Amino acid sequence: MKVDIWSDIRCPFCYVGKKNFEKALEQFPDKDKIEVTWHSFQLDPELKTQPEKSSLDYFSEAKGVSADEAKAMYENVYNAGKGAGIDFNFDHQKVANSYRAHLLLQLAATKNVANETEEALFKAQLVDGKNIDDEATLIELGKSVSLTEEEIKEALVSDDLGMEVTRDMMLARQMGISGVPFFVINDKYGVSGAQPPAAFTDVLESSWKEFSAGDKGLQIIYSGESCDIDGNCD
Repeated sequence: MKVDIWSDIRCPFCYVGKKNFEKALEQFPDKDKIEVTWHSFQLDPELKTQPEKSSLDYFSEAKGVSADEAKAMYENVYNAGKGAGIDFNFDHQKVANSYRAHLLLQLAATKNVANETEEALFKAQLVDGKNIDDEATLIELGKSVSLTEEEIKEALVSDDLGMEVTRDMMLARQMGISGVPFFVINDKYGVSGAQPPAAFTDVLESSWKEFSAGDKGLQIIYSGESCDIDGNCD
């Protein structure tokens, strides 16, 4: 059974959603029969990489609020991270365009290490404060999941992989996806946002029962915390 996940590496709720989904999947009796595919989604394709600026500074400027107000607005994100076992580090998170990170992810998908790469990218961006638009950083992360330096460098300038990123984004628009994370289970059930593990367990069990029925037509049955293209994470 297929599970398709759209996310952006810059999105904290996408990391929370990944962790919660994995907790549910780990307990699912037929987990070895679930095929997970990660899809690219850029919340802000035009974002200029500014590694000298923290995400909180960028957010406070973009929203016209003070640094303290920005931290208060992120309290829900912090708490969601804690609940999922993530210690978000927004004070040191770099402002970086995620496009080249998605190129690395597309390469990883061809080598069957997409999930490991997604995890490495999330941790680098949201916990370790690394610049995910930096070639040396992406080479380091790619090599950590067994990709070679040569193929990583080729991926970061690949038009073909760039088309895969674009194709994922176009498919998301066709499906009406404007915020991430977004999960599509069995081509039928849409789950929006970083749901708790119990919600993912529920939809996995329901979808598995219907897997052989061949029913189609996307139904959004859960909607929760996510980040959208307007820069809101709630």
